[in-house]
Amino acid sequence: MFRAEARATGRTPIDFEARTRRRDRTLAAALLSVCAGLVVLWPYTAVIAAGPWSLTSVILIVLAVATGMTLRLVRRGRLADGPWPVLAQLAVSIMAVTLLLVPQGALLGVIPTGTTLSTLAQLATDALEQVQFGTAPLADTLALRTVLGIGFAVIAILIDQLIAARFALPTIVLVAVVGALPMIITVGDANLPWFVLLALLALFLLRHSIRHGDQRQRRTSAGVTLSVGAAAIAAALVVTPVLPISSTWVGAGTSARIDPSLSLGEDLRRPTPFTVITLATDAPAAPYLRVASLSDFDGSTWSPDESDLQPVSDGFGTPDWSEQIETEERRTSIRVTGISGSLLPVPYAATKVVGLTSGWQAMPFNRTVTSESRDAADEDYTVTSQIVEPTQEQIQATSASPRSAVDVPDFIAATTREVTADATTDYDRLVAMQNWFRSQFEYSLEAPVDGDFDGTGTDAVEQFLQVRSGYCIHFAGAFALMAQSLDMQVRIVVGYLPGSLTDERRGDESIYTVSSDQLHAWPEVHFDGIGWVPFEPTASLGVPTDYLPATTEGGTTTDPNEPEPSAEPSAAPSRDPALDEDPDDVTATGADPLRQLDPTPVVLVAAGILLILLLPLFVRIGVRAGRMRRARRGDAASAWREVEATMLDLRMPVSNADTPRTRGAQLVEQGADAADVGRLVDAVEQASFARSADASGDLAAALGRIATALRRSVDTRDRFGATMLPRSLFVSEPARASAPG
Repeated sequence: MFRAEARATGRTPIDFEARTRRRDRTLAAALLSVCAGLVVLWPYTAVIAAGPWSLTSVILIVLAVATGMTLRLVRRGRLADGPWPVLAQLAVSIMAVTLLLVPQGALLGVIPTGTTLSTLAQLATDALEQVQFGTAPLADTLALRTVLGIGFAVIAILIDQLIAARFALPTIVLVAVVGALPMIITVGDANLPWFVLLALLALFLLRHSIRHGDQRQRRTSAGVTLSVGAAAIAAALVVTPVLPISSTWVGAGTSARIDPSLSLGEDLRRPTPFTVITLATDAPAAPYLRVASLSDFDGSTWSPDESDLQPVSDGFGTPDWSEQIETEERRTSIRVTGISGSLLPVPYAATKVVGLTSGWQAMPFNRTVTSESRDAADEDYTVTSQIVEPTQEQIQATSASPRSAVDVPDFIAATTREVTADATTDYDRLVAMQNWFRSQFEYSLEAPVDGDFDGTGTDAVEQFLQVRSGYCIHFAGAFALMAQSLDMQVRIVVGYLPGSLTDERRGDESIYTVSSDQLHAWPEVHFDGIGWVPFEPTASLGVPTDYLPATTEGGTTTDPNEPEPSAEPSAAPSRDPALDEDPDDVTATGADPLRQLDPTPVVLVAAGILLILLLPLFVRIGVRAGRMRRARRGDAASAWREVEATMLDLRMPVSNADTPRTRGAQLVEQGADAADVGRLVDAVEQASFARSADASGDLAAALGRIATALRRSVDTRDRFGATMLPRSLFVSEPARASAPG
């Protein structure tokens, strides 16, 4: 009944049209390869500081792809066949890496020698140590730049070869996995635009793979292609919003912009802290660093101080303290690595700053540094400061500077009177308040959000005093209002807690790093003849201010196990609210608490990538289910289209010229049951040519057995490709013209 039609197998010369198609295919593949390489590179700009590494990596990606494209376009003899393109790409990449990164000792500056290889080995070791022990954003060093350049060159070669061979699915997996590594390893912010770009890249890769497949060209099914692309973008938009979105996705590198208006919650709740400051000091411990102060309160908001400015070279004005108060001079060298904005961090009380670029001005009123034209990023400077160290007797004998009467809610004033009832001096009242906060409250970044009192207004302070849980701005704001109820001159300071000690040293100076999650706010009260005295009411952070009697020389402590107190809260910080009086807690000695790994970002990032990769599979399952449902009702046209779609998915030849019987013969040759094929062909012919087409009965069972037989007739690779990347979604079924309906 069935017979196979003979097909011509003769080869024809490559004409102008074929050469044009080959050129267009090669150029399209090269463009896609470069775009894929850039998509892989983009997420790394969030974990590596801006620098030449990105331009170097882009150059190596373009060179690798351009080499492969040139060989495919020339196509002379066997030059473009076999391993030659890969070898050429490797050779060009090696010479480019040598020229751009390690030209020392190389022959003619581009051909590596033994010296070059030794240098590369040392750079690889240095880069590994930098990654293992560094904190994002990593500095752009020669070692890291070299390793990244080599890595991206290799990735570009792999991508180029996969796209040239039209392996869309492995390319998408490679780009997705390598590109997502920075987010997964650092448990960092999800990059929503990157996921959308990945979805668009996947769409173009699938289209390129289908359009330039091994079979002869077929008309693209634009509707289905656009539908799958839209679904991929929609998946990215649905999955990634549940992840924390980085505020720095448009820039290279990670940085923080300090907001002096006490809106610190979002910065403190960042899931992945990063280094913002590196400092060296000859002091026994790192100092607190301040960027702004806030003295005016209107009942709901503390406003940053504004006062007269003068060039930094003119200093910070006359001292606030009298000659009777002991002071100690300290030098602190500061390098800003992750802060942007017009405010510079400096210790208190700054008296001199050297090394700054022009344009910075000092505000003597609060001893801070600001600029209208400069940015704090990458500034490197040294600050000379005076540590003011009154004795306990001196500060107890001095009254806090009075201020004009301020209306404070009755609840806050009553609480203040209750807490300070046993104190007899202004200093003792403030210490009593400080100790009350540290012993009766707990530190929490989430409680103010959950309780809807994330602010420093009077209403928020009242609720905080009742809930007794919050973070630094709530402690500082409540302390300041309570001090105002005692008619004391008070202000809130925004800055950074002391940094974490590193193993490095610079002569006699210790090196510290300050991270983004050490952003802090604390209150200061002014004492005549002493100046501004800081207090640390925040539970679990730092060491409370507590000056000692003159018999122990004012700025020292009688307990050798206690950190040395000073006019500033001077202990290492901890995010752990359970700290304070537990002597066995490592955070009490200044060590950073271990951060628990939250698996949610990793799982969601992986789920987003997996969903994008599986979208063609899900769409094909839906289309197949619809046709099977109609075939069960006797719809021969739907059953026939599903047969054609299955053949297209399995890369079997399908021609517009095939009649139903010719197609049936081909199905039998592929192993389908002749009875099932005969029933389906009869149904198609009856629907096509009979004057009144009666229902053909349930065709789903026969259709299912034919599809199973077709899948068994091909190898595992083709079956996998048909499942994960169904071609029928991207090209029209050419035999549809001969199908009924």
